[in-house]
Amino acid sequence: MIVGDRWFVVGEEGRRYSIVVRNRSDLRLEIVLSVDGLDVIAGRPASFGKRGYILNPHQKLVVEGFRQSTEAAAAFRFGSVRESYAAEKYHNTRNVGVIGIALFNEVGSDPGTNEEVRRRLKANPFPGRFPTPP
Repeated sequence: MIVGDRWFVVGEEGRRYSIVVRNRSDLRLEIVLSVDGLDVIAGRPASFGKRGYILNPHQKLVVEGFRQSTEAAAAFRFGSVRESYAAEKYHNTRNVGVIGIALFNEVGSDPGTNEEVRRRLKANPFPGRFPTPP
């Protein structure tokens, strides 16, 4: 659901969800993600200075939870604010319910080329329909 310039997802308590990011550009990007104000790689308070995932041109990234190791992740689940990982671990509920993403292009690459700007202006994140729930 979109209200003004904000997007909202209504989830059922206990249901899992994933975050999918597609790099539709011809550039390598670093993707820094946060859920509930926590960095998804380390599970600590998020910031722009944290490390992220590297996505090659036209690559897709699926993040299913907070990283616990290179092989395992603690699943993202819809739940109450007071039972969130952010509330239990850090006693901070300010950003519970917020999914954040920061994109950084590789040093030396120029995302402002005319062709890239045209492609981004024409981009449609939901071509023809909304995605199905996980």
